[in-house]
Amino acid sequence: MNPGVTIDAMRTAAHTLRTGDVRAKLHAVQVAQDALDAAKAALLADLDASKEFELDGASTLNAWVRNQLRMNAGPARALVKNVTALRDLPLVAEAAFAGQISSAHVQVFVYGLKHVGLEPMRQFEDVLVQVAKDCEPGELFEAVKHLKDKVHPEDLDDAWERGMDREDFQVNAVPDGWHVNGFLNTVTGAKLKAVLDSVAAPRDKDDDRTGSQRRVHGLEDLCDSILANGLPSDKGVRPHLSVFVDADTLEAAAQQARNAAEKPFSVPEPVPTTEPATLAGHGAIGPNLLMYFACASDFTAFLMKQGGGHRQAQILNAGTAKYQPNLLQRRAVLARQKGVCATPGCNHTHLQIHHTIFWSHGGPTDLDLLIGLCVRCHALLHRGRLSITGNAVDGFRFTNHNGRSLRKRRRSPYRQAA
Repeated sequence: MNPGVTIDAMRTAAHTLRTGDVRAKLHAVQVAQDALDAAKAALLADLDASKEFELDGASTLNAWVRNQLRMNAGPARALVKNVTALRDLPLVAEAAFAGQISSAHVQVFVYGLKHVGLEPMRQFEDVLVQVAKDCEPGELFEAVKHLKDKVHPEDLDDAWERGMDREDFQVNAVPDGWHVNGFLNTVTGAKLKAVLDSVAAPRDKDDDRTGSQRRVHGLEDLCDSILANGLPSDKGVRPHLSVFVDADTLEAAAQQARNAAEKPFSVPEPVPTTEPATLAGHGAIGPNLLMYFACASDFTAFLMKQGGGHRQAQILNAGTAKYQPNLLQRRAVLARQKGVCATPGCNHTHLQIHHTIFWSHGGPTDLDLLIGLCVRCHALLHRGRLSITGNAVDGFRFTNHNGRSLRKRRRSPYRQAA
């Protein structure tokens, strides 16, 4: 450990505490705390290796930490585990000792070393460290998890199969009603979530029911609808699952399936490294589950411009002659948004199509000016609580009723580099 970097971070923090405003002071305190956490992790690891905690009469490191530092054993163990990343990833260590990333970020790198591997983590270390500097630990975890899904796609199918082994669903009578419990595999759980997102949305701006009430009432309405007429629909589009996959990924998975059929008892060949397919509302899925969906699903192909542009999709524009977007336009919007509500921070998958320029104000039914919003966000927009400007080519901008921009989803630099 080089104490100079940490000392410099503390000096900067001390100066800011004397001269800065309250925001700068808070930032300085956080930087100093993060730098000290990294130093503490390295020192605890040294103490654990030397066993010098026995000099103070402690039989274990945990006992010494509790008695001498007045820390709980759990946080101390987490700091000691961080040393793995600080030792094996030099850029992570440099940022941690300088207070540029927190111990929670370092814990994500420890997860990556364990589940992704040393070489892939070193290959993308500079990009991931930049993500850690710019984002909260949760977003860094999503980037590392995406790397894991790409490097080890077989783990996704293993998780799917483990889920199938655990699946159970029970509805048991109890004195005051029914008790529902169980565990659902990836496919069944995604189906249930898609349906619940549809039936449990607020009815209107005056719907003051709690989330639990809306879910139960929605399930009751769903059962009534199934018994009477089948699943409810939204302007002709019934709730469904959406899987998004690159052509290369689909071909690689199909080739693996063909090889398995031709040589059923041979060792499966490794799947080429491709972008994993994504199940809307769930996340990445493996090649075997992808082929399961492909076996029983309809396909809609979209030609996507590299980098995310959609100008070639102008052939789907309908102008002002027709208000309702057609089915292909709806599917194109869902594909563009990966099946998730476009509002930053919202993850609902039951979407309605909105004209960003109101059709009543002359807005055309053009694909670049259509956006998918969940029922709740759509209602917020028409209540004046949410505003959307821009288009799909240059990007949409979301603001609240005070004109303040909502934080946009940040595309991980790793996804661009991988």
